[in-house]
Amino acid sequence: MLKTFPLRARWSLAALALAAAGLVMAAADTATPTNQLRSAPHFVQAEKLPVIAATRAGNRIVAVGDYGGVLLSDDGKAFRQARTVPTRSVLTSVYFIDAQHGWAAGHDGTLLGTSDGGETWAVLHEELGKERALMAVWFENAQHGLAVGQFGLALETDDGGKTWKERHLVDDRDDGERHLMALFAAPQGLLFAAAESGGVFRSADNGRSWALVQTENKGSFWAGQALKDGSLLLVGLRGHIYRSTDQGQHWQEVPSGTQQSLTAVAQLADGKVQAVGMSGAVLTSTDNGASFTAKLRGDRVNLTTLVPGAGAPLLFSLGGLVAAAP
Repeated sequence: MLKTFPLRARWSLAALALAAAGLVMAAADTATPTNQLRSAPHFVQAEKLPVIAATRAGNRIVAVGDYGGVLLSDDGKAFRQARTVPTRSVLTSVYFIDAQHGWAAGHDGTLLGTSDGGETWAVLHEELGKERALMAVWFENAQHGLAVGQFGLALETDDGGKTWKERHLVDDRDDGERHLMALFAAPQGLLFAAAESGGVFRSADNGRSWALVQTENKGSFWAGQALKDGSLLLVGLRGHIYRSTDQGQHWQEVPSGTQQSLTAVAQLADGKVQAVGMSGAVLTSTDNGASFTAKLRGDRVNLTTLVPGAGAPLLFSLGGLVAAAP
């Protein structure tokens, strides 16, 4: 039987977010019409929304998190809520193919789409009451996309998200039911799904067919990144980092210098690689992920994701945007 602890650990971010979000939500929903309870509430301090994932839509930053919260910033400093988000489900992932067209995924099988840079969103798919969580969404182009989540849950679309079909990445029951935590692409049609129990699913045709590559890691991978030199990185539970230099066919562990679980990894504009995680863990590599230097921020804030910029990356947590200095 597959271990469910790694997924529960990742979900703890969303669970903690419930309490944090309550501190910045506007007044009581008891006075709100029932049909409006399906929309994200107004946050008094938008910049403190518990953020789980963030990305760029052109020059704009789009961050998503608890209660269907979607934050937008055009300067990386001031954040505001999106105008229309018709869900209160926890949003765990967001992906844009250009400055206007993007998708978000989350709990309750929720998939949202936008065509105006994240200002307004529409529900494309949801499974209320089924307790099936999507953890990542990715699109090859404006039509073909994939969303993945717990127990091997995978949904695929060929019409931009208007319709979704459930599928299995692999036929094997045990391998096919692994929790899928993140999706990341590399050149030449390579696509990877970071999974639990040290697994990474590899596709060489943009997600149409898959094979499992098993690493020596026993824990979950939570995020991955393709680097400019062609190498690949996976990060996850208890500070584990694995690197591949042969397009993801084989993976070797890289000492991380920390046992804090790592939630995100990205390559910065200057070529450095940073990974962030629990208790303020910030790891930096200057050799394309072959080695890392680790430090803990003084505030020990649980970092959930980062977005590269022209200078220092923007860091996010369950308390929202994080100050650059520790």
